[in-house]
Amino acid sequence: MTLNVLIVDDARDVAEAVGFGAHMNWPDCRVKIAGDGQAALQYFAEEPFDLVVLDVAMPPPDGFEVCQRIRQVSKIPILMLTVQDRTLDKIRALDLGADDYLTKPFDHLELLARMRALVRRLQIAAPTTQAEFTSGDLSVDRTIRQVRMKGTVVTLTPLEYDLLDVLICHAGTVLSHKFLLRCVWGQEYVEEIHYLKEYIHRLRQKLGDDANAPQYVQTERGFGYCFVGSRYH
Repeated sequence: MTLNVLIVDDARDVAEAVGFGAHMNWPDCRVKIAGDGQAALQYFAEEPFDLVVLDVAMPPPDGFEVCQRIRQVSKIPILMLTVQDRTLDKIRALDLGADDYLTKPFDHLELLARMRALVRRLQIAAPTTQAEFTSGDLSVDRTIRQVRMKGTVVTLTPLEYDLLDVLICHAGTVLSHKFLLRCVWGQEYVEEIHYLKEYIHRLRQKLGDDANAPQYVQTERGFGYCFVGSRYH
């Protein structure tokens, strides 16, 4: 299978550097470069892609809007490029469904590793063995990756769902930080504990779970996390 990569950046030199990185990872890949958000959305509508690398700061529609519109119709991995030290940009990118972000100027080896991790995560998604999971007010239909609380659908980003899925697959077992990072993000991320903490926080918020009196995700300080309570069908 030939990998199709969409790169969206109005700085041509940056786009070409990312494209070169894509070819370093996958020599036979097809790379399409869009210089603005409108072209990106048009390309995305015309052909399927396997990875999107998307800059935030572009002529309208900006990267945030493009990410949001792509995520409405696809679970394709999205890596967003943000300006150095713009924490709010990173948070907003994750809220809109981006799978990862990298700050400019970026290290090219880190870029290659993050691109590989995103594609590998898509290719080796864990098979569903038990479809229905419930715990208290939480229910998960793993066949369609749908999460409900008290019958109401909870909107999770692909990474938030993947993290929850790993936790419920090992319900009752304390999982180390490195195990969770390796399963959800890939080997390249096993030291990025801040990633994990941020996503656990976001997951708890969406599930209405209190970290001080958890019903679902329990913290094992200095080690990892455990999903408490389970019932499969």
